[in-house]
Amino acid sequence: MSGERRMRLSYGINEADSWWHFAVGPSRERIWARLRQLQPRIVRIFLFDKHAPDTVREWKAFEAYVEAVLKLGATPMITFAKSPRPADDPRAIRWFAERCGDVVWGSMERWGAAAVSDWYWCVWNEPNSTWIGGGLTFEQYHRVYEAVAEAIVRWLGPHLRGRRPNIGGPAVEGFAPFWMDWVWRFLEEIDPSLIGFVNWHRYTDWRQEGEAGAPLDAAALRALMLAQTPDYLDRAQAVARLINGSGVLNICGEWNAHSHYLPKVRARFNQSMFGAAYGASVLLQLMRGGVDAEMLWTGTDVECGYGVLDGDGEPTPLFHAMALCAQSVRYGDWITFPDLECHPELDAVVARGENGRRSVFLVHLADGTACYELSALIGDCGDLRRLFKIDSSSEDRVIETAADSVIRFDGYGVAALTSAPEKLQGAEFSPA
Repeated sequence: MSGERRMRLSYGINEADSWWHFAVGPSRERIWARLRQLQPRIVRIFLFDKHAPDTVREWKAFEAYVEAVLKLGATPMITFAKSPRPADDPRAIRWFAERCGDVVWGSMERWGAAAVSDWYWCVWNEPNSTWIGGGLTFEQYHRVYEAVAEAIVRWLGPHLRGRRPNIGGPAVEGFAPFWMDWVWRFLEEIDPSLIGFVNWHRYTDWRQEGEAGAPLDAAALRALMLAQTPDYLDRAQAVARLINGSGVLNICGEWNAHSHYLPKVRARFNQSMFGAAYGASVLLQLMRGGVDAEMLWTGTDVECGYGVLDGDGEPTPLFHAMALCAQSVRYGDWITFPDLECHPELDAVVARGENGRRSVFLVHLADGTACYELSALIGDCGDLRRLFKIDSSSEDRVIETAADSVIRFDGYGVAALTSAPEKLQGAEFSPA
């Protein structure tokens, strides 16, 4: 196994297009109860885009949006996603910065300066993408970022007591070529006193079978996508090298398997058992990479093909995979990664927590039936009492059984084994 280290990854989610269902919809309390199972420490929400409430005319709706995050016990990351005015007009930039500053001031009035000074503030969303963020040049983004960050610090500065403000960007879209140049220039050219975190995004593919050179065979396309999850580790480490111990946080602010332009296509990849295995693999790579926080795109989602819950709070397989991970591998645990080189279709992490709790989180990355001796994978497993598993045989449910010396997967699958005598906290499972 690799050397033991602290689990430093903060789990999180994005709540965007379906914010109304999350914040004020009739199933909101059920949604909150489900999302707490993911143990989110940060929830990224949006203003000035994604159908978000207008903070001038709909402040009460914005309050409800934030309150929903606080109900989860999480910290908001408020993303000032886009300005409707030209990014190369100094007057338009001042207007946008003042608008963002007004949100900070209003939030301090509502929730108190001490609380709001701990929130996160993200400036723009995917500025390097012409489709999402308007296709800004870095020079344009630089001017917008510093103007908005200065407007935020104008209100928060007296309450930070010397701490670095939790302001960041560039929320860069990872499909575009030279996306890393944006991260480098962000850290090199922007006033470092205004940077608290780097936010980068990563999806694996946007094509369906046979589209734009993608494999015609569905199994081949899925295998190609799963083979790319180690890129999350590579990107995490590359960003960390640029941060170079400065104290800036390294955040993967958006991720999911697929971003096809049609919801029904991306849903086949994101909201399936394949998506659950893919997501579990991504979380393990981000843990290895020492990322400070991750935020899946998305939490609540009504017919958009990304989310782990629908508007009624019904979960997808990816929800169950993330819940198993979050509840068995917790922030602050000591973690190790078993050497599974002889089983490239498997990945795993072993966690050691408080009160002697020991857990193993395991993902099966192949669409075939397989059986494994646990001791050959992770060594001593005598203290692991309970097994929680979801795979292609369990009909989108987590099955709980007593742990055995052998574990079987029917297709893509995710499992958690634990020494804890109780059920994993807050989860709903179907007994075998």
